[in-house]
Amino acid sequence: MNKQPKYRQVADALRREIDSGTYPPGGRLPSESELSDRFDASRNTVRSGLNLLVSEGLISSSQGLGYEVRKHEVFKLNASRFENLTFPQNGDAYSTDVVNAGRKPSQTFRVELTPASPYIAERLIVDEASRVVLRFCHRFVDEVPWSTQATYYPEWLVQAGPRLTEPGDIAEGTTRYLAGLGVEQVGYFDEIATRMPTPEEARLLDVSPGVPVLLWTRTGYSDERPIRCTITTFRGDLNRMTYEIGDLSARSESEPK
Repeated sequence: MNKQPKYRQVADALRREIDSGTYPPGGRLPSESELSDRFDASRNTVRSGLNLLVSEGLISSSQGLGYEVRKHEVFKLNASRFENLTFPQNGDAYSTDVVNAGRKPSQTFRVELTPASPYIAERLIVDEASRVVLRFCHRFVDEVPWSTQATYYPEWLVQAGPRLTEPGDIAEGTTRYLAGLGVEQVGYFDEIATRMPTPEEARLLDVSPGVPVLLWTRTGYSDERPIRCTITTFRGDLNRMTYEIGDLSARSESEPK
């Protein structure tokens, strides 16, 4: 005998059918009335089960349109090659990777001078509240919100790279731009974490209830000191990061990329 609450039984059954492809991405679920008849449950019970799937990010609801299985066209980012100047790029790494994946990139952009937060000051080794240059991108893949990227540069670096403060994108990418000025990134340190989004992140990334964000902090170093800190915030349901480390000649081409 199933001792789970009825609404969880409804959610479990529909979740299995979504996973099996009975209801594919973009497909609509039966109405609450139809599900009520199917499961011999009240409308409120069915609605509670559906809301559980909404909170898990599996389905979305629209007023008057019912419930739809969310599309999850995952973008795969190779973090080992991202910004690596030994790999050919036509512009910045983001645009290159998205285009190479057969997808369409777009972004909005802003630049500002802002006080360094304790988190940024620690990574750039500058005084808290000292000014840093923030270059902020809101990025899309196929017009769907994909990530935000906030890159912070210490103010002393502006003397060597004045274009960092220009209110537009740097076509060749900032890492390549700085390398051309003799400020070469020779290494980086990555930190990866997950959490639930802030209200502002949920708004910018159009994140459904129950979907976490992936935070990727990369601090880049010259041979003397840190030169930038980049915090990329990804939608957790639409992104996958990979790394390539060491000799992978034995890796099969049929393995997941």
